[in-house]
Amino acid sequence: MHEINSNLRNGMDTAAIRAAARNLDDGAVTDGYQGNREEVIAMLNGALATELVCVLRYKRHYYTVSGIHNGPVKAEFLEHAAEEQAHADLLAERIVQLNGKPDFNPASLTERSHAEYDDTEDLASMIKANLIAERVAIESYRQMLAKIGDSDPTTRQMLVGIMAKEEEHADDMRDLLE
Repeated sequence: MHEINSNLRNGMDTAAIRAAARNLDDGAVTDGYQGNREEVIAMLNGALATELVCVLRYKRHYYTVSGIHNGPVKAEFLEHAAEEQAHADLLAERIVQLNGKPDFNPASLTERSHAEYDDTEDLASMIKANLIAERVAIESYRQMLAKIGDSDPTTRQMLVGIMAKEEEHADDMRDLLE
């Protein structure tokens, strides 16, 4: 009993804390990590594919939308493309922190993405396609958060932040449809 208590100091498991100094090849993943790493990495790679498809869709819409009155919409598309790229970067970085490999393979990108690419020509269809994709992303992140629960607080916090931005994007697209 004394040995168990000697490992506890101020309610902290000092043996577990010291164990974190081992297995340096695991980087940020310590023995205390509670998530299913392979499952989390797979989910994050799906989200990465989705964000990359969203970047491409928004960029295409930015470059192809025309009309004298479409300047503000064009700017919105470019802003969203940059924010989706930032999401992709966060996801790829987290995958690496979890000792995974981010999947940027363009050959299977659309198959792995939750959202679809869009090459419509008219503005209303572009906005609608973007709103649909944002709603798909929101639901995807909601499901990932439910699955992760409290097992991986770092990934959870990142996904909550990304989902909040996707909700903002959905509102922006809905407002443009009105």
